[in-house]
Amino acid sequence: MGGVGRWKDGMEMEVFPQGTAGRYKQPAPRAHRAAEPGEHVLHERGAAVPLQPDPARAAFPLRNVEHSPARPSQERQSPAAEASTRSSSGTSIITELFEGQLSYGIRCLRCKALSHRPESFTILSLPIPSTRVCSLQDCLECFFQPDTLTQNNQIHCYWCGGNQDATVKASITKAPQIIIFHLKRFAWQDKHRRKLSTTVCYPFSDLDLSPYISASCCNNTEYSLCAVVNHAGDLDYGHYTAFCKHAVTKHWYSFDDAQVTEIPDSEVQADTAYLLFYTSKGY
Repeated sequence: MGGVGRWKDGMEMEVFPQGTAGRYKQPAPRAHRAAEPGEHVLHERGAAVPLQPDPARAAFPLRNVEHSPARPSQERQSPAAEASTRSSSGTSIITELFEGQLSYGIRCLRCKALSHRPESFTILSLPIPSTRVCSLQDCLECFFQPDTLTQNNQIHCYWCGGNQDATVKASITKAPQIIIFHLKRFAWQDKHRRKLSTTVCYPFSDLDLSPYISASCCNNTEYSLCAVVNHAGDLDYGHYTAFCKHAVTKHWYSFDDAQVTEIPDSEVQADTAYLLFYTSKGY
């Protein structure tokens, strides 16, 4: 028996029993959808890698979910999920340095059945929970907080035989050597998109991601800031600059078109920060 569950932002999720895989349908682009600056910032295997929408806070794309009959009290991982957790065949420098993996735990609130859905990432798009001042830790807490799917967002539970409320919680099962955080500064308001000028305070060192990393992950959990991409302007126009830390001298430099200047550490904290690059302690 299969079924269709409607997820956030009109996304539909279809879950099938053993031998078939779940799939989702994305709605047509919204009339007021506009490309956010920097949406394509990395390239892998010759194709642009877009910044992904926040999966835990916006539309939850449960692709390749396959359920098999088992006791609801047991944790289950589908064959498709197991295959996805194996090492990827890609050997590009982007994959080696930037690719990590999330795992979404989906629990039916009626029968308590738990399934895991892995998904690779090269960028984590973090919501900004304040319009004035917040910290990077606040953004991470917002991204990784559990979400409850109810009403039109229910899942179709195979064991219950119908649509049910569920909880979803993401965790990092593979931490990349270099992790990129995209601060979602562009938000919808009354059919218009506006830019958030929120001051996001981010640490230069000792960023601890252990609260968001699965216990099964053996990667180092401490990161240090190595680069910042800034965006000045709004949705229709703007200018990009970058701050980069010299790997040997540890001095910071500003890159503004052809102009490169050394800057003090105090200038690295900027309200225009848009992308944050952190390297793991062991890198």
